[in-house]
Amino acid sequence: MIDATRSAARVFAAESLKQHRRLFGQPLVVFSMLVWPILQLATTYYTLRPVATASDAAAHWPLAADPHRLLAFLATGTLAYAFFFSLVQSAWHFSFERTTGTLELLFLSPAGRLTLMIANGAGALLQNAWLLTCFTTAALLGFGTLSVASWWMYGVVVLALLIPAVAWGAFLNSLLVFSRDSAFLYTVLDEPLWFVSGVRLPHFALPAVVQVVGAVFPLTGSLIAVRGALLEGDTLGALAPTLGWLTLLSALLLAAAAVILRVGEAHAQRTGRLRLA
Repeated sequence: MIDATRSAARVFAAESLKQHRRLFGQPLVVFSMLVWPILQLATTYYTLRPVATASDAAAHWPLAADPHRLLAFLATGTLAYAFFFSLVQSAWHFSFERTTGTLELLFLSPAGRLTLMIANGAGALLQNAWLLTCFTTAALLGFGTLSVASWWMYGVVVLALLIPAVAWGAFLNSLLVFSRDSAFLYTVLDEPLWFVSGVRLPHFALPAVVQVVGAVFPLTGSLIAVRGALLEGDTLGALAPTLGWLTLLSALLLAAAAVILRVGEAHAQRTGRLRLA
């Protein structure tokens, strides 16, 4: 058990270092990690704010009448989206290893395949989201919009973001390793991801069909848990159904990743081609 833990830790460290060297060669890249989400947040806020004040939106969504609470709502959405979309980008870049010839190392390495997928996603998550997390925390505290039932709910928020995001990253990595058209999946998981998950709009305002589709994405549940815990003062009991669904969905994503890796590797050994679709 100790040896397995040490081996997994070495894999995590190696994959994180590889991510850093490949994606963050200059300080300007790190700076852009914070600037891009801030610009996205400002654009969204100043787009929604006039609509919220010039219509009866506040009658159906009281939060829209308070500029600080609206900004906090959008900031949490931007934070969670940055967590999950950083993994979409990571998986897309991971698929480039097919053309550079380094993907074969995945199958030659004695490290566990699923461990590599999780490590690759976790490394991207840590390097893409920490600046925005600090910014969002400072903004929420500065505007005085936090409403937290207990101090340990902050831990619930972190887990509700990290665990589903890591599972999502492992699933995407395993999927894009054996996908011929990764650009298509990247496009599908960009704008549709924030729309169906309620990043910029409250979930109840979305059409019923979109809500059903959004429930499949872990980002939706993470947003409900994060906003409920930080902005609505929800307790653990109130968030239990959402957290339970997130746990189940994370387990399903990891199981799907393991199956895809097993089937894909067997297919590659049989045909010599690193693609299933």
